[in-house]
Amino acid sequence: MTFKLWKEGRSFSDSWKGTKGVLSIKPKCGIKVLHDPPNAIVDLVFVHGITGHRDHTWSADQNSEPWPKLMLPSRIPEARILTFGYDASVIGFWRGISGNSIGDHSNNLLSALSCFRSDAEFRPIIFIAHSLGGLVVKDALLSSRTSPEPHLRRILDCVHALLFLGTPHYGADLADIGQRLVGLASLTTAKTNQKIVGVLQKDSEVLSRIQKGFHELLRSQHKDGTRTLEITCCYEELPLMGMSEIVPSESAILHGYPAIGIHADHRGIARFASADDPGFVSVLGELRRWISQVAYNDKHNKEVWDVERKRSSNALDGWADGKRGDDEDCGGAGAITIWGNVNRSVIAQSQIFQGNLIFGGS
Repeated sequence: MTFKLWKEGRSFSDSWKGTKGVLSIKPKCGIKVLHDPPNAIVDLVFVHGITGHRDHTWSADQNSEPWPKLMLPSRIPEARILTFGYDASVIGFWRGISGNSIGDHSNNLLSALSCFRSDAEFRPIIFIAHSLGGLVVKDALLSSRTSPEPHLRRILDCVHALLFLGTPHYGADLADIGQRLVGLASLTTAKTNQKIVGVLQKDSEVLSRIQKGFHELLRSQHKDGTRTLEITCCYEELPLMGMSEIVPSESAILHGYPAIGIHADHRGIARFASADDPGFVSVLGELRRWISQVAYNDKHNKEVWDVERKRSSNALDGWADGKRGDDEDCGGAGAITIWGNVNRSVIAQSQIFQGNLIFGGS
C-alpha cells in the first residue's frame, strides 16, 4: 500500500494531489472566493476535513478546478461560494506539522467568516463540510453561541443549513478513523499532529465536548421553537482502497434528519466529476431546497418591511398635515404622538423633520 501511494502521487490525505510521483502538500489557508455574484442572497461555505485542502478536496481527479466553482454558479446563481482552508495534516511528508488543534481551526473559521462577511453580515449561511471538517464547523458554531462578541455570535444566527459529507457523529467510529490515520503515518514514517490525533481517540474530552455541545444546541433550538437548523447527512456507500467504509452509515447519520447515500468512497463523496453524477444531483437538490427557503424568507421580510414603511409613511403624512395620529397609528397606548406644523424631507431613506413640533404622551 505504501508503494501504491507513492506510485500514484497520492496519499490517503485529500491534500496531497500531485502528478508524476511528486506530491503537492503546501496547505492553502483562509477563505477563497469561488463565485461572487452581485445579487447574492446566501453564502455557501465549503470546509474540508482533517488532512484536506480547500481546492483539492472538492476537485475530481480529471478536473483542474473544484466542482463548486465549475458546476454551481450556473445552477444556483444567487449564491456566493466560498471555500475555507486550514493546515490540519494528521500525516505529513518531509515537513513539520501544524500543532494547531481542532479548536484553533474552528476559531479561525469563525473569525475569518466574520471579517470576510463585514459587507453582508446578516446574509444566511449554508455550510458544506467533508469528513472531520464537520467537527470544525460544529465547534465553530458552539464558539459562536457562547462568544461575548456580537459579530461572532451573529454567525450562528445566520446559519440556515448544514450539509455533512461523510462526517462521523459518534466517538467509537472516530477512534477507528484515528487509528487508521496513525497506522498510515507509521507506514510512511511521517510525523503526526498529536493534538489532532488525540481528538480521534476514545474518550477524548475534546470530542465529547463538541458532540455533546452540538446536540445540546440542536435540542435547545427545537425546544425554543424559534428556529431550527436544516441538516442533511450524506454517507459513503463504497469502501476506500479495500478498507471498508471509513465512516459507516450508522455513524454518518444524525437521527431525526434526512440522510442520503452517495455511491462513492470516503474520498469520492466530496468529488463530483460532472453534473450527471448522482451524488452531485442529490447535493444540488438539497442546496436548491434550502436556497428556495432563504429566498422565500427574504421576500417575506421585504414585504413585511414594505408594509411597515407604508404604515409609518401614512402616519407621518397625517402629522405633516396637522393631524394628530391616534393610538393605533402611533403604535398603541403610551406611545409618543407628534402633531403641529411639520415639514418632512426624505434623505437617504431617513426621516428628517423641520418645523414646530409638539410632543405629547397619549
